[in-house]
Order: sequence, then C-alpha cells, then structure tokens
Amino acid sequence: MQKSDRERITKELESRQQAFGEQLPIRLEEIAATWRGWSKEGKKSDLVALHGLLHNLAGAAGTFGFGELGEKARAIEVQLKTILEAENTRPSGTHDSIDPDEIEGQLIELNALINVKDGSDAGLFQNPPPLPHQASNQKQEKPLTQKRLFAVLSDPAQQKELAIQVGHYGYEIAIFDHLEAFTQGLKESSPDGIILDVEMPDGNGIDALAALRRENRAGCPTIFISNQDNLKTRLATVAAGGAAFCPKPLDYSYLIDLLDDLTDDLPPESPRVLIIEDSASLAEVYAIILRGAGMETQQVLNPLETMEPLESFQPDLILMDIHMPHCSGIQLAAAIRQQKDFDSIPIVYLSGETDPGKQREAVAQGGDEFLTKPIQAVQLISSVKARIKRYRKLRSMMVRDSMTGLYNHARCKELMAFELERAKREKSPVAFAMLDIDKFKSVNDTYGHPTGDRVIKSLARLLKQRLRKTDIVGRFGGEEFAVILPKTGGKRALEIMNKLREAFGLIEHQHEETLFKKTFSCGIAVYPDFNDIKALSKGSDEALYTAKNGGRNRVVKAASSSRN
Repeated sequence: MQKSDRERITKELESRQQAFGEQLPIRLEEIAATWRGWSKEGKKSDLVALHGLLHNLAGAAGTFGFGELGEKARAIEVQLKTILEAENTRPSGTHDSIDPDEIEGQLIELNALINVKDGSDAGLFQNPPPLPHQASNQKQEKPLTQKRLFAVLSDPAQQKELAIQVGHYGYEIAIFDHLEAFTQGLKESSPDGIILDVEMPDGNGIDALAALRRENRAGCPTIFISNQDNLKTRLATVAAGGAAFCPKPLDYSYLIDLLDDLTDDLPPESPRVLIIEDSASLAEVYAIILRGAGMETQQVLNPLETMEPLESFQPDLILMDIHMPHCSGIQLAAAIRQQKDFDSIPIVYLSGETDPGKQREAVAQGGDEFLTKPIQAVQLISSVKARIKRYRKLRSMMVRDSMTGLYNHARCKELMAFELERAKREKSPVAFAMLDIDKFKSVNDTYGHPTGDRVIKSLARLLKQRLRKTDIVGRFGGEEFAVILPKTGGKRALEIMNKLREAFGLIEHQHEETLFKKTFSCGIAVYPDFNDIKALSKGSDEALYTAKNGGRNRVVKAASSSRN
C-alpha cells in the first residue's frame, strides 16, 4: 500500500477516535436520562435500555482508547445484567435487588472518567498492523509464455522431461545442473519460480536455498523435489523457505498445479466481510481496518435488514455483535444457518459479552469464533483472514473441479441463476457459452489419458488467463466447459469466444516427441433472447451442436427464434 494510503487510513481512524471523544458527553447524558427515567417510573424497559447503552459504551470506549471508562461501563453493565436476570423471576413492580444509591454512585464515577484517555488499552488503535500492497484488479491479455523458471537438477533425462512438461503450459525454463551455476544465474536475472532438487552433486539444495535467503536472494517461490519423502526432509525444506514439495518420481500434473498457484501474479479476489453492528461508529472503524488490510466490507446497522446484503454481497465472513436491537446475534446466526446457501459461511462474533456461558451458547448456535471487545487491529485482521482462508479452501473443494480448479457443473448452474437474476434486475444482457474440445476421444485413444488431461488443463488455463475477472468459467465434465459473460451481448460474446478459439488452436500439445494441436467448438445463448436457465442451457447446447455439425472449430450464436 502506498504511504499516502497508509496516512489516509491513519487519519480516518484518528478522526473516528476524536469524534467518539466529542460524543461522550451526549452518550453519558443519555445514560443518565435513562437512569432518571427508571428511578422515577420504575419501568423495566428503561432498565433494559440502560443495560444496552452501557453495553455499547463498554465495547466502544475500549476500542477508542478510553480504557478506564470502558472498564467502569462494563462493571455497571454486568451488575445490571445480574439485576435484570433476578427481575425476571420477581413480580412486576418489585425491585429488591436494586440499590439505587449504588448505581447512582457508579454512574457519577463513570461521568468523571469522560476525559480520561489512556494508551494502555487503545483497542484497534494500538500497534496498527502493516497494510498490504494492493495489486491492480485489471487483467491484461498476456501471451501464454510469460513466466520464467529456474530448475536445478542433475539428471539429464529428468531435465529434458521437465522442460517439455512445463514448457507445454507456457513456462520458460532455464535448467542448471550445479548449484554454483544456479547461484550465478540468480545474479544475472530473477525468475518467477524455482524448482530445486535436494540432492545435487555439489551440495544440498536445502542448505543452498537457506544461504541465499539469508542474503535476501531467491525471494521467489521455491518447489523442492527429492527422493527422500519423509517428514524430516519436508520440515527442513520449510525451514529453508521452500513453498512446496514434490517427491520423485515427479507427478507433473501436480507440479504444474503448484507452479500455477505459486507464480500467479493476478490479484486474488478480495475477501468480503459483512459487518453487522448496531453502533455506526464501531462498524465504520472495523470497516476502515479491514479495508486497509485489502478486504471489501459492507455494513448492516439493523440486524433485521441482513438478508438483502447477505444475498447480494455474497460475503466470505460475517462479523457481528451479540447484543443488538430487534434480535440478538445468536438468534440471527441461527436464522442464517437455516438457509442452505449460507449454512457454512463463517460467523465471527465481536462483542463485549464476557460471560463464558453466553459465549459458548453463541458458538453452539452457529458461530465459529468469539472475539471480545476491545480488540486490537492485528488480532481482528488475523482472525478474519484465517477464517476466510479456511472457508475459501473448503468451499473450493465443494464447488470446483479438482483437475482444472474451475467451477464444477453444479456451481456453474447456481452462478448462472444468480447472474440471470441480476441481469433481469439491471436490464442488462448476459451470455452463456458451452465449449467442447473437438475429437477429444482421439487424444485419449492415441496418446493416453495423461496427455488428454494436459489438453483439458491447457484450455482451462487459457480461459482463466484471457477472460475478465467478472466472467465465470466452469468445467461441465469431460472435455466440456461453460463460460458465463455478465453484461455481454451476442455480438461481443461472439468476438470474445472466437478470439479464445483462435488462441487455443495455436497451442502445441506434446506427447513424447509428437506435437499436435486441438480446437474447440462453441455454442452461445444470450439473455434476453432466452429468458430462463432451461432456455439458455438448451439454446447454447443446440448452438454447440450446430457448430459441431458445421465442421467444428467454430462459434455459433443461437438465434432468438429458437427460444422456449
């Protein structure tokens, strides 16, 4: 992140902190007025409101650096909570458990702390974390040969096979048969990734990388390969700074997957966090901190208005308070979990609730973690990131094809339904394309299934590289793929898919010493020519059938007259 961005975020936080301090007299007067109202009329509703005001103050004060004020508010809140629980078992109008003079005295002490701001408990403002570099979100069309690798291994046969395999997927590779030559090569240029054999004739690859890292060299991802597939070796590669490990004999499909993941310079989709918090000032502070860490946020101040942003924003995590008006966070989490679309989304409670029983109940009702206010920025960010990372990994296993990493058939259908509904709301087009690799069976029959798998992967990589971030790519099964192009009409969809068809036709695939090329056929159906999922699917299938019968290696758009 730029220094100016860091300074801007710091100023935003300082501004929120100052605004909170300026609003304290108003907050405390509201608390005092509510107390006076209860003292005069004895309404339980005033006592409940007083507890809520103190709960909010306790959580916010610690966060904004008023540690003593927060502790005093928390102490009174806990006392009122005990009183309220006792009141629930007493006849209406009796208040034997309340000592008005004691509460009055504590409120006076609370008011005396209004200007006491300390640095010992500055919550989110204590030790702000380093803010990340934000990569551009704009994809550029690049040639397939764009990544440069250094490979360090001494076996000539393995060198040749490695060069063929990674070259097939668009990597340029420089091979070194000695560690000394590899070290010299690093002085002359910096690769995007390194494949390093542990057992080299002039030394140990693990020791070599560790030494280079100590000199702040070889900073790119390194994949170790070795005949020694045991925990001791794996731990040593991790300690040296290795990013991954591949045992011999090499599984090239797995190795290519690692290279794709580790050298991908396209920015990952920003984590999305839905903040449900009735305190607008706290919600905004959490949003500022999380945005500064590279996340997208949306705030909900009324828990009863949760569903619309939950469906439209599609968050990776929900951050919510427990004590809110209209319904509790525990009740809201249970209601969210009743819906299959959101039954696995992480819910992290961020609350001033200190009762272990309540915390256990909150987690039991659908929560994943309980964080207590006030909280430091570092802890908030690390907890949220860890939960999102795990959620995305598990989600990916459920919705993505294991070979290509593209969305699977079921998820494509769900996303198509989502994009179609959005297109209808926004009155914009959306194109649905079906692709099929031409005469693919002959690849498997002639060269074998491993080669066929590489052809499938090459098309998957091409689609991911050349399409927009907003486009959706899936594998329907076998050699069949689906592409969803939001806000794209028929003419533009034809242009996009034809460019992809031409690019794929130029790729050379290899089996041993044999080079060959493949093509694909494509059928496109577009909303509003086809106005539901069934019609779009049938229209694209019919157009694909037409392309196949028309000689293959072509893209056909379904005419609106074929609409169902």
